[in-house]
Amino acid sequence: MSESEKTEPATGRLRSVDALRGFDMLWIVGAGAIVKSLDKMEGNAVTSFLSTQLSHVEWEGFRFYDLIFPLFLFLVGISIVFSLDKALEKGGRRAVLKRVFVRGILLYVLGIFYYGGIANGWAEIALGGVLHRIAACYMFAALIYTFVRSPRGIAIAASVLLVVYWAMLTFIPIPDLLLEKKTVEAAAEAAGSNSPFAIAAATEGTIRGSYEEGQNLTNFFDFLFLKGRRAQDYYINEGLLSTLPAIALSLFGILAGFLLKDVDVTPRRKTVRLLAFGAAGIALGLLWSLQFPLIKRIWTSSFILVAGGLSAWMLALFYYLIDVKNWRRWGEPFVWIGCNALIVYFGARMIPFGKIASYLVGGDVAKFFNTRIADGFGAVIIALVSLLLILLCARFFYKRGIFIRV
Repeated sequence: MSESEKTEPATGRLRSVDALRGFDMLWIVGAGAIVKSLDKMEGNAVTSFLSTQLSHVEWEGFRFYDLIFPLFLFLVGISIVFSLDKALEKGGRRAVLKRVFVRGILLYVLGIFYYGGIANGWAEIALGGVLHRIAACYMFAALIYTFVRSPRGIAIAASVLLVVYWAMLTFIPIPDLLLEKKTVEAAAEAAGSNSPFAIAAATEGTIRGSYEEGQNLTNFFDFLFLKGRRAQDYYINEGLLSTLPAIALSLFGILAGFLLKDVDVTPRRKTVRLLAFGAAGIALGLLWSLQFPLIKRIWTSSFILVAGGLSAWMLALFYYLIDVKNWRRWGEPFVWIGCNALIVYFGARMIPFGKIASYLVGGDVAKFFNTRIADGFGAVIIALVSLLLILLCARFFYKRGIFIRV
């Protein structure tokens, strides 16, 4: 058996997982801005394609950027396996449950803080968002993992979540009301109340099986029950009901974690299995999408399967290159970020890296590049320097062994 075919230890961190997490976070905190700046500079077919892939689909469909958040939830599931196994061995189930609840609640509170806290009053608190969803998916996936300790049980739990969500959106009737300002305000006037429940009760007719924006069960559920600030006036992309299928992504990550920790499977076979599982997820998702479309903003079950399949492919690539072939140097910057993903995420919001980059290479420096290379290239340089500053900060923490995790 060759060195690359030996099984690795069942414990410890996998460098490929940290690198993939960092790669994922890199697009969130600045890499996408570089491509968009290039597109504004030249607007050629290549940069235009890349710029399109680095923006979300308006409603139905799938682009690369639609994978970024689902991939992170998938990686959350992998981390659950490695972290909770150690915790279960040391403190038992009771200690793990306490840890899961504390971490989940803390992440949720950080999400509220990230989106402005109570700065704009209680009515404008953001009770849903990216960190809120990570908190919910972590908590529920970890609870399921704590009590269901088999790949078969985890797979069944994920399948149930996806099927139940599909059945709810397909068969539960909702009022025939399009959730847009003009329509809702007219309905409120007719009902004589701004209460969502009064508006729903006064609406004539019902529909079911609709997946259109503003006219589906997921959006309507937010309209009725989600309080606080809502990005789309009456609903949000990370709303209440769509948390159910999102949890399945972390459960898929747990399945990947089971595989990565299995000492009876060689690393090369793990790579092959990840590729096979990914292909199966993508195929099932595309087939399901013929009836239940790929819609990231309401996290349809077909979208979850495709995103989970692609996440497995990404993991297979990073795992093979870094942990099987031992080609590690290229992934170092990703590891810096991946080991401190939370602080990088917050830092990119709290620290004006773009403005600092403008102080360094803006003004006459940017004009020089605009004149000597191409109009708009100065903005590319600013975006590059901004990303470099983020990388340097991540490297500073990593090299000094400072890791801030919830």
